[in-house]
Amino acid sequence: MRGKFDLVNDRSIRQTFELMRKTHSIIPALVMSLLVCQQSPVMANETQVKEDVYGTLPGGEKVRIFTLTNKNGLVAKVTEYGAILVSMETPDKSGKTADLVHGYDTLKGWLGNTSYFGATVGRFGNRIAHGKFTLDGKDYQLATNNSPGDIPCALHGGLKGFDKVLWSGKTTADKGVEFSYISKDGEEGYPGNLTVKVTYALGDDNELKWEAKATTDAPTVLNLVHHSYWNLSGEPTKEINDHILMLNADSYLPTDAGMIPTGKIAPVAGTPMDFTRPTAIGDRVGADFEALKFGGGYDHAWVLRKGEGVRLAARVKDPKSGRVMEISTNQPAVQFYGGNFLDGEAVGKKGVAYARRTALCLETEGFPDAPNKPEFPSAVLRPGETYTHTMIHKFSVE
Repeated sequence: MRGKFDLVNDRSIRQTFELMRKTHSIIPALVMSLLVCQQSPVMANETQVKEDVYGTLPGGEKVRIFTLTNKNGLVAKVTEYGAILVSMETPDKSGKTADLVHGYDTLKGWLGNTSYFGATVGRFGNRIAHGKFTLDGKDYQLATNNSPGDIPCALHGGLKGFDKVLWSGKTTADKGVEFSYISKDGEEGYPGNLTVKVTYALGDDNELKWEAKATTDAPTVLNLVHHSYWNLSGEPTKEINDHILMLNADSYLPTDAGMIPTGKIAPVAGTPMDFTRPTAIGDRVGADFEALKFGGGYDHAWVLRKGEGVRLAARVKDPKSGRVMEISTNQPAVQFYGGNFLDGEAVGKKGVAYARRTALCLETEGFPDAPNKPEFPSAVLRPGETYTHTMIHKFSVE
């Protein structure tokens, strides 16, 4: 059956040809096409969102999970616990669909998540040296929950960061899912009452968008980060060393043995940190290079090339499956972590023990330890300001 828009377009074409016949004028085909296109409908996002109960927390609170499915068959599942991306299913070049992220099958598994699989982390993603910072002349002490090189730091928001709290989720009018959370003044040692909203949206253009917005009633520091672990092969026991990575960055942040940036910004040229051209992750991961020794491999922040708004940060491809993921952001850096500390202790989906370097993280972010580095882009959020972090994952095959 023909719709009303088809009839409108047919009528427009007939009228155009009638005008040409009567006036003997020559109207370029391009102009005619534009006239017809102006009558064409704008296709709405056809993504479907389904809501289910995922499980119950020890305190009795129900936790919901939301399933987003676009018209091309991509499926993203997100949950109120930790505002976590539970799974992301995309097809390979032969059309075979697989889940590309490490994680757990049940809520019970996520409650024991110590690797930040899929989570929204905060208030401050990445590290703060010794868990200390000074803001407007006042000193703050955070929990030191990580100690690479036996040097303590605050990591990913503390002992109970945003990855371990229950958010409030709802489906949005434009077929996304919005999670809300209020972090009280003093929570994990951070100042100010912080109101946070994180939205996931899956478009028919095969883009998964994660966006965080936050406001505060007192000055605070903030660096919200999305922390999914990706294996584009869809085979969670396979190493990601053969994945081909490009980072849109000419420099990176060297660190000390505690993985805290020194404050310097170093060029990647001529080093194993150079991913300005697509390069297999495993080609130089074992190189005799200080940064790689400190991190046990890749676990550093790359400084993205400057640009306005959301811009390309990284591109990664699995050669065998043909899957490609491009990440774009409005943030100044991306942390590339090669899964060096996965050791098989985390047993996840379908009973798989996640071994070393079976996944990678690409975390768009502000600079690590920025509260202690005045030369870095500021991580301070003040009343009246709105923090916005946009991160887009675009999936394709080639």
